[in-house]
Amino acid sequence: MTTSPPAPRAYDAASERLRALLERAATGADSRAWSELWTELYHNGTLDVAHPLVLRTLAGMARSDEADVAASALHLAGALLVQADRRHETRDLRHRYAPEVACLLGAANRWRKVTAERSDYCCLLEAVLDLEGDIHWAKDLTGGLVGEEYEFECPAPGGCASLWVVLGERGFFSAAEDYALSDDVETFPLHPADPRALEGLGRRLHELALADGQEDVALALTYAFGEATCPECEQRFSVVGQVIARAG
Repeated sequence: MTTSPPAPRAYDAASERLRALLERAATGADSRAWSELWTELYHNGTLDVAHPLVLRTLAGMARSDEADVAASALHLAGALLVQADRRHETRDLRHRYAPEVACLLGAANRWRKVTAERSDYCCLLEAVLDLEGDIHWAKDLTGGLVGEEYEFECPAPGGCASLWVVLGERGFFSAAEDYALSDDVETFPLHPADPRALEGLGRRLHELALADGQEDVALALTYAFGEATCPECEQRFSVVGQVIARAG
């Protein structure tokens, strides 16, 4: 069953609505416009992510001198491309808009090198990975780096407990109870990866963070690519392995 293209009048109305939203977002003074763009383009998909305005306009915004506008455009563009990869009708979007994607990726790497704040930096790492399209769990990986914790089910058969893997100012440990509610929660120390033994993505991200002066992020990455222990059954497991498993 094929889907009929939208009637010209309906398509024109959607295009004008999209254009207006993008113009509002580009001013940098209307945070609600970004929220509406995320809702329309990413969550609901009521506007076409393959519309010529979308990636071309976001690529232009990514070249802005306004850091907030550029970062917002890069974050949305990366997420939209990952979403498009998962849909049959849009899986060639990266190819169709290769120049725009290259422009966005170049901008993401430029901003990454000059961004000091940890959460903003991690969001730019996520955008880089999303724009490259090699992995589809960047959001889950960087979300834990920003929030300084991951929540998993124990990977043992039957999943004996819900786990918190904490990596940040509060320490580097795993817990089977909500550690924020009590000081008596049993914790197990995490086992970081040796930076010299990191391979593939872990090594690349660790080296980028060090080169960009993000020592705290680099340290957290050694734990994200290391191992944790379930306090209930004492099984050790790969943290990033559970990130990937949870992302599905």
